[in-house]
Amino acid sequence: MVKVMAVNAGSSSLKFQLINMPSEEVITSGIVERIGQEKGNFEMKYNGQEYQKECPIKDHSVAVQLLLDALVDCKVVEKLSDIDACGHRIVHGGEYFNDSIKVDEDVVAKVEELSELAPLHNPAHIIGYNAFKKALPDVEHVFVFDTAFHQTLDQERYLYPLPYEYYTDLKVRKYGAHGTSHKYVSQTVIEMLGNPKHSRIIVCHLGNGASISAVEDGVCIDTSMGFTPLAGVMMGTRTGDVDPSVMPYLCKKLNKTADEVLEIYNKKSGMLGVSGISSDSRDIENALFKKGDDRALLTSLLYARIVSKYIGSYFVELGGVDVIAFTAGVGENAAYLRRLIIDDCSRALGVHLDEERNNQRSKENRVISSKYSQVEVMVIPTNEEVMIARDTVRILGL
Repeated sequence: MVKVMAVNAGSSSLKFQLINMPSEEVITSGIVERIGQEKGNFEMKYNGQEYQKECPIKDHSVAVQLLLDALVDCKVVEKLSDIDACGHRIVHGGEYFNDSIKVDEDVVAKVEELSELAPLHNPAHIIGYNAFKKALPDVEHVFVFDTAFHQTLDQERYLYPLPYEYYTDLKVRKYGAHGTSHKYVSQTVIEMLGNPKHSRIIVCHLGNGASISAVEDGVCIDTSMGFTPLAGVMMGTRTGDVDPSVMPYLCKKLNKTADEVLEIYNKKSGMLGVSGISSDSRDIENALFKKGDDRALLTSLLYARIVSKYIGSYFVELGGVDVIAFTAGVGENAAYLRRLIIDDCSRALGVHLDEERNNQRSKENRVISSKYSQVEVMVIPTNEEVMIARDTVRILGL
């Protein structure tokens, strides 16, 4: 039995789980938030208890030390040397990494180089890694890349129809995102199917950020996000795919720079922009069913239509589909959106939901399609931290 610390560092936060492997028992989990602000917040769950602390958290080094001190003080571990390894989520691995990897100086340098492609994420990941490395100098570390699962795409699927030297010289191409989640969910579905030799799965990772992937025999062949996490389906505050000509048009009409319009694309669009209500599907659901709000209805129908179009295109790419799997905050909890999406697909794909199963609240992996459906529909709660722990153990041979 080995203890793996799974780390997900954001620009001002640090999520973590300490996991016993290979049993995948979660020993403790929690989050440090508002790093760099006057009042930081630390929450940790362990042994059915909760530990909370509010205090200034200057940087990620302080956050890591706060976490490690709490592990010993709360007797989650007897001593820090009980932690056998650390796995770190890294958003962007570019073309350098098609799998998770043991960390060394060269790996760190490449991740820092790729910060230009993920400026909000990669620098924070490196800060988190350095903090853990300093606090646990004898522990081996593994980087787990969100882009790695999508490195199996063919050139015809990851290239953009731009001058070819923009790819060779500037590395402009589709990279995808949420790969750790897509890998976990597709592997779970394959296990639920009884580990068949052949499988065709469409994973719908629908949260505030959203992406869809086509997975054939456990290998990703296409995904909706592109050069950045802005592309693909409509999201909480992000546009997804938009005609490129809209950008210069809005710049002229609104007298804004490209960066200012891009900010609108990223933070003021999607569900929030269309509804004028919220980026949260729960608020839109309440406005729709309690107030009969017309824009809440429009937002829901537009969202479902865009997702269903991707499902349809991946059905063609896969030559059929065995399972459509929903995951992440919206995918796991918004039953009304799952129903609208599947309704849009039902006539073409012969897929139907069992309404009672779809409306059930559960944190378990489950099938929600009816017995008459030609395609199984599942809800699989994602667990990126477990995937990080699995890869850490595999890479280090623990």
